[in-house]
Amino acid sequence: MKLFITRIVLALRNFQQWLVAQVMFGFLNFLKLFPADGAIRFADRMMRRLGRRTRRHRLMLVNLRNAFPEKSEAEIEEIALGSWGNMGRLAAEYVFLDQLFDFDPEKSEPGRVEVSGIPVFLDLRDNPRPFIVFTGHTANFELLPVAGAAFGLNVTVLFRPPNNPYVAKKVFDFRSERMGKLVPSHAGSSFALARQLEAGQGVGVLVDQKFRKGLKGTFFGREVKTNPLLPKLVRQFDCEVYPARCIRLPGNRYRLEIEPRLDMPRDAKGNLDLPAAAQLLNDKVESWVREYPEQWLWYHDRWQIKQTLAP
Repeated sequence: MKLFITRIVLALRNFQQWLVAQVMFGFLNFLKLFPADGAIRFADRMMRRLGRRTRRHRLMLVNLRNAFPEKSEAEIEEIALGSWGNMGRLAAEYVFLDQLFDFDPEKSEPGRVEVSGIPVFLDLRDNPRPFIVFTGHTANFELLPVAGAAFGLNVTVLFRPPNNPYVAKKVFDFRSERMGKLVPSHAGSSFALARQLEAGQGVGVLVDQKFRKGLKGTFFGREVKTNPLLPKLVRQFDCEVYPARCIRLPGNRYRLEIEPRLDMPRDAKGNLDLPAAAQLLNDKVESWVREYPEQWLWYHDRWQIKQTLAP
């Protein structure tokens, strides 16, 4: 009897995930009926209205108040709504990604996508060596690996699949066609990235996700734990590290930036200082978020605040 009930529960959960995925796919297919700019603006407006009615909005407001105690409630609310709009745009941009990414290194006039740091891209391509490019959940961060592929860079990207298996498969298929080699985040992902670096190739990682057993540091002045994967890979392979980000510009345009190589902190013996390296990553992402706070995903429980909120 217990086994039967367990099977029923799993079947219901599977059906629920399938149903959620179909609703999501239906919405995205609906957006395909419209021009890209109109669909992206519509998704922005819709998420601003829906997001503020969710439980995650409360978490978002707490995160923003903690990060920007100097800002008024009106300013906090404005950033929160902008962050919801950013998420709506990100979803809609999946549908039109092939149309949106129009960067051509041979063109003299910028299109919808402009790139800053082209010499860095070209140097990494023309002088192969192990390297790591890191970013955060800012603007449409999905465009960065697309840009790498456009420059002919062989970069293996670590990504966290959505919890919904139907959505995860769709996202993986979509990304793998446009972003090069992908490595889902799981227990063995570090070995897959290590093999790429050992072969003299590059990897790309997100560094602003919650990690329960990570290195202690601060983010916006509050204690967080940061995934030690990137610092440990640097320690093992002595590879170069480059920050990169996407910035939303007016008129549904984007700027992709790859910055000069970071000097990773070392201790008195010349060994990589893991906690200091993790803090350097946090400081870089924080500087990006402070510049464009509405373009970061504030609904993430980066500081593990959710468990302290009353239902």
